[in-house]
Amino acid sequence: MATWNSRGLRGSTLEEFINLTNEKYAEHGLALIQKVPTPITPVQIDKDSRHITLAYFGQKSTVDYIGAVQGIPVCFDAKECHTDTFPLQNIHPHQVQFMEQFEGQGGVSFLVVFYSHRNEFYYLRCQKMLEFWNRAKEGGRKSFRYGELEPDFFITPKGGILVPYLDLMQKDLDLRA
Repeated sequence: MATWNSRGLRGSTLEEFINLTNEKYAEHGLALIQKVPTPITPVQIDKDSRHITLAYFGQKSTVDYIGAVQGIPVCFDAKECHTDTFPLQNIHPHQVQFMEQFEGQGGVSFLVVFYSHRNEFYYLRCQKMLEFWNRAKEGGRKSFRYGELEPDFFITPKGGILVPYLDLMQKDLDLRA
């Protein structure tokens, strides 16, 4: 049996926290955000249980979540980090391209990063992510450090909501104005 921090279950705790947050937001009419299913192609199916026993990813997925907040299109991805250094290889080029294009269409995109060793959640604005991404493309660091993060964008659980990202999304929007 796999443990929660095995490669196959990496991020599942974070995603569960975000799913619960999204349910609360939907219940209160604040947002409608859905988990994007990862497309797979089954290769083997157990005939008795009818469970897929072997499959491969059919195509590149874009982001983990997509939806709308008070009429604003939103997409984001959930990432987990076990140290104070986040490797940019954990963000795929097609995700960066999708998020950039999404923002170009008037949407808001971001990452929710869970620093598991600190038990801290962080809202990484697309603009800040692109700064790190472009730095790496130009030959700079292929990661970003915890100390480089914007202090005002740490997510603090409140009111029974585990990953309340909406306040930080509003702060993100305010910076654009």
